Amino acid sequence: MSAVEARLAELGLTLPPVVPPVAAYQPAVQSGVYVFTAGQLPMVDGKLPLTGKVGAEVTAEQAKELARTCALNGLAAIKSVAGDLDRVARVVKVVGFVASAQDFTGQPGVINGASELLGEVLGEKGVHARSAVGVAVLPLDAPVEVEFQVELTEA
Repeated sequence: MSAVEARLAELGLTLPPVVPPVAAYQPAVQSGVYVFTAGQLPMVDGKLPLTGKVGAEVTAEQAKELARTCALNGLAAIKSVAGDLDRVARVVKVVGFVASAQDFTGQPGVINGASELLGEVLGEKGVHARSAVGVAVLPLDAPVEVEFQVELTEA
């Protein structure tokens, strides 16, 4: 077990299987020393636990937890191409999308769910640049979607 996966276990978390694509793309690709993930939905066992807009059908607190799930799914996608999460030199960029009710402006707090999980699991390697964007709708009516760019150590 890698040190990163041991840390996940300490936190009571398990790396899920890679979420299969819902369209024509790969969950993650490597280019040089970088891995780019597709947008990760908060899928659990092949389903979205909640759907709808944050600030309407979904609370900000629920959405923040969903963003944590997106981060776990992102780590699984990264591992699928890197082979070992201990190869992550650092998380470079996180982009989070929040399906938002018209008056909802708490997107940064929602995406903190993903950012905080990366910090808990990766420590300083999890510190990253980030965007948190409010959108009208996401695929499958998901409340949150998060994508990642990470730098790997040389193999």
